[in-house]
Amino acid sequence: EVQLQASGGGLVQAGGSLRLACAASGFTFDDHAIGWFRQAPGKEREELSCIDGSDNSTNYSDFAKGRFTISSDPANLTMFLQMNSLKPEDTSVYYCAAAPTLYSGDCSPAFYAGLSYWGKGTLVTVSS
Repeated sequence: EVQLQASGGGLVQAGGSLRLACAASGFTFDDHAIGWFRQAPGKEREELSCIDGSDNSTNYSDFAKGRFTISSDPANLTMFLQMNSLKPEDTSVYYCAAAPTLYSGDCSPAFYAGLSYWGKGTLVTVSS
């Protein structure tokens, strides 16, 4: 059974940093895309960043580039999201997800192809 659990959220002041972690089980990273998404109340889910486990290539959304860094520890089935220079508009529930690799070298399409796995989110609140 595939399971993912995000952790590390909390309350932080604007300009601060947080490091989210995602503990995974039930699959291996080498044939999956793994990624981070977020969804704020009343808003659509946004893709932040992902890693293609087959070649460790990464994708970032435009608003995540330069502030967020994704990384993974495949041996321990753990993924991280380092978030710096946080802004109040980053307040959201952050989710980690996994999906079978669709295209090697491009992790994003895998999450929209049908089969994907999602963990319970972790709330990040950025105060101004």
